[in-house]
Amino acid sequence: MVPQTFSTQPLPVFEQLEGWRHWHRPTFEVQSPSPSSDGFLATSSSWSLEGLTVSRVRSPAASVSRPKSAIRRSAVDHWVISLSALSASDVQVLDKSLAVPVSAPVVLSLGEELQVDHHEYDDRIQLFLSRDRFDTIGHILDAVKAELLPAAQGDFLADYMRLLERNLPTLATAEADRLPEAVEAMVAACLAPSADRVATARRQIEFTLMERVRKAVRENLFSPSLGPKRLCRDAAMSRSQLYRVLGSEGGVAHYIRRRRLSESFSILCDASNAYPIAKIAEMLCFADPSSFSRAFRQEFGVTPREVRAASLAGQKIAPSRIVGAKATGVSSFSDNLHGF
Repeated sequence: MVPQTFSTQPLPVFEQLEGWRHWHRPTFEVQSPSPSSDGFLATSSSWSLEGLTVSRVRSPAASVSRPKSAIRRSAVDHWVISLSALSASDVQVLDKSLAVPVSAPVVLSLGEELQVDHHEYDDRIQLFLSRDRFDTIGHILDAVKAELLPAAQGDFLADYMRLLERNLPTLATAEADRLPEAVEAMVAACLAPSADRVATARRQIEFTLMERVRKAVRENLFSPSLGPKRLCRDAAMSRSQLYRVLGSEGGVAHYIRRRRLSESFSILCDASNAYPIAKIAEMLCFADPSSFSRAFRQEFGVTPREVRAASLAGQKIAPSRIVGAKATGVSSFSDNLHGF
């Protein structure tokens, strides 16, 4: 999918803030605490489908509001779920105030007067959900509007929003058609979990859990303490969830070993890396160089020495197997949408 993108970068510095304001009219009013002469380098990328828009905005500190005048000019009354990655914000909805921390999603309605003050440079993801398309979950969205979500629900929704935005650029048209229904199911399961809603969004939930595991493993790949206990803590899931998610990978230990072998393959393919093979084995927590070499050959069909020699000779060796295949029965975000 190709986003609609607007950036103030091509504009003269003193015109950037006004250009950003113009881009958001008539839906929003934008104010900056800094003078126009300081510039306002900002970018907005949006992917629009039937009743659903996903946007990513990078901008300096600013106040974004929807006063009565804006509501009269633009009758858009979508719900918006906003997730800020870098800046805490203060939200004012009618007579209600809410302090929203970094990485906490918040649900708002564009049918009401509101103001959101982002205190620092921010990088945020937003889901705009039209009332006509998402009317079946309207009562769920209204129930949590301008409220801080419980930590577990908010964290999971945040992970899903990041996963969604990251995969949109590579999403094919056929899969994109399924996206609004998938988002609806996932939002409902996160905001108001029930057995039926969780069952409907099961594939997306499992895929999001798998992304949590991948991230936790990447961050701890060189740590000897990486194991089920560490993964459960860092991926915020129970032991039973962890073993279910990694069941098709052969279990937790097998998945960790394969990721470490994949990392060692990348290191050995880097001709500028002079670490001895024994040192690479030690770094990646293998018991000894011999067991590392055996596991490496079993996984890739070649030895570590052969990969290093090929790299130094300017040759490339492709691994005979792909590491990290199909936990949960899906191999990509697109596959994850086939149930919708």
